[in-house]
Amino acid sequence: MRTATLLLVGLLAGCQGRTERESLDVAAITPRDSADSVLLTPRVVTGPTVLVFWLPTADTLPVPDQAAALDDLTYYTDRIAPILARHGITLVPTNADTVYVALPNRQRRAILLSGLDYPFGYLLVKPGDAERLLAGVYADDELLDELQVYFDLPADSVPEGPRITT
Repeated sequence: MRTATLLLVGLLAGCQGRTERESLDVAAITPRDSADSVLLTPRVVTGPTVLVFWLPTADTLPVPDQAAALDDLTYYTDRIAPILARHGITLVPTNADTVYVALPNRQRRAILLSGLDYPFGYLLVKPGDAERLLAGVYADDELLDELQVYFDLPADSVPEGPRITT
């Protein structure tokens, strides 16, 4: 599963700054041992950021559940990446269970991600505001709703999909 974790993080890292027409290049990612990964180093957040986290405790889930969660998390993150880029919100992957938010007085506030219902998900951060923790997998429409509310994105920034009527 460590290979899958690195693959997720590599995929998510590739999301930042891409346009809507670009897709992930899975073949270009060469996973290494996750024990020496820079992604285990706690992140310091200094601006509006969405952190996608996959903690090492996800290894305790059954392998089919891990694979399904990893696929879904990667897919939905890829769908929101262009919207985040358009609004200057950084998308950052992490395997660390601690994230630090830089405060104006040169202090840092720690956010612990361990001990959640799910060892993967999203952390929405705006320094100076309370963070929003989304543990588990969120479908892109639910995730976009959360992003709109938390980051106060304009309603027209999120494209509406086709409406199906019966």
